Amino acid sequence: MSTPAITMEQLAKRYAGGCVGLDGVDLEVAAGGFFGLLGPNGAGKTTLIGLLSSLVRLDRGRIRVFGHDLARDPVAAKALIGLVPQEVNFNSFEPVGEIVAGQAAYYGLSPRRARRRTRAVLELLGLTDRARQTAWGLSGGFKRRLMIARALVHEPRLLVLDEPTAGVDVEARHGLWALLRRLNGEGITVLLTTHYLEEAEQLCDHLAFIDGGRVIARGATGELLRGLDHDTLVLDLAADCHSAPALGDVAARRVDTRTLEVDVPRGQPLNALFTELSRQGVQVTSLRNKSNRLEQLFFQRVYGDEREVRA
Repeated sequence: MSTPAITMEQLAKRYAGGCVGLDGVDLEVAAGGFFGLLGPNGAGKTTLIGLLSSLVRLDRGRIRVFGHDLARDPVAAKALIGLVPQEVNFNSFEPVGEIVAGQAAYYGLSPRRARRRTRAVLELLGLTDRARQTAWGLSGGFKRRLMIARALVHEPRLLVLDEPTAGVDVEARHGLWALLRRLNGEGITVLLTTHYLEEAEQLCDHLAFIDGGRVIARGATGELLRGLDHDTLVLDLAADCHSAPALGDVAARRVDTRTLEVDVPRGQPLNALFTELSRQGVQVTSLRNKSNRLEQLFFQRVYGDEREVRA
């Protein structure tokens, strides 16, 4: 078997005042995988990435990157990682090309190789015609592309992205999705944290949910989704509905006057549901499965029951 891209064993980190960052986290990311790390604010995601990138000091535990111990062989381990932080952290008054070339020099690339790699990643990220432009004038989406270009310039095997599409528009987000799929298809392992659950469902082959500094669920995306205890259906109504009907063990929520969402236990036939809706004078014109199943799973795993949180 190939060496995992990331191996984390019993990671622990506490901050001043006893605040728990991580509490005994074990995690493994397969080489070539696209791994999503999900959790609410303060769950420990940023701490985990900080430890992986050596920006946060580890209290206890061990991290290996493609077999290189991050504490014992930090130079070799860090050379394999390309980090895209959540916040923009380059000098916005520098030209785009110089920002990328400067990162190449930081990793010790020769001037000739740095120029070659800078040209290559600028072309890959669609930034070639902006090489001499200062980064200040870039849109949010292109600033994200610049950060990815900078992270890739030294040819890392692992790309770590912390909220890479935060604050970008829908078109830019989908463009970044296509780019990340391409990079992963070319063999780069991707570790992603995101609050956009649709993003994780679209991109990630494996997921881990973290809360309170602990991993509370992990596995292949498809297997985790199959573990949902209910399906959410969206019902379009023929007439206005001013309150959600009472449907026994089927939770119903009013989205607007002509739309209901209902949580149907897995495997339960729908005949009784529609009979009861009809009895209450609610006429359904069409129905569909709610597309973002990962959102349901997130609330179920993190908060215990999505229906209680949404009520």
